[in-house]
Amino acid sequence: MYGAIWRLLPGPAWLKAVEALILVAGVVAVLFLWFFPWVAPYLPFDQQTVE
Repeated sequence: MYGAIWRLLPGPAWLKAVEALILVAGVVAVLFLWFFPWVAPYLPFDQQTVE
């Protein structure tokens, strides 16, 4: 999969590396800004099981 993404990115190797870092940063930003807050109420991390 990573090889296919690498082949689809335009430009020389250094530009592909920069583009790949931008894509990873974008995915991380989307996860932290929208996905994790949306899913947090459904996860039981705030419930204490040890008394």
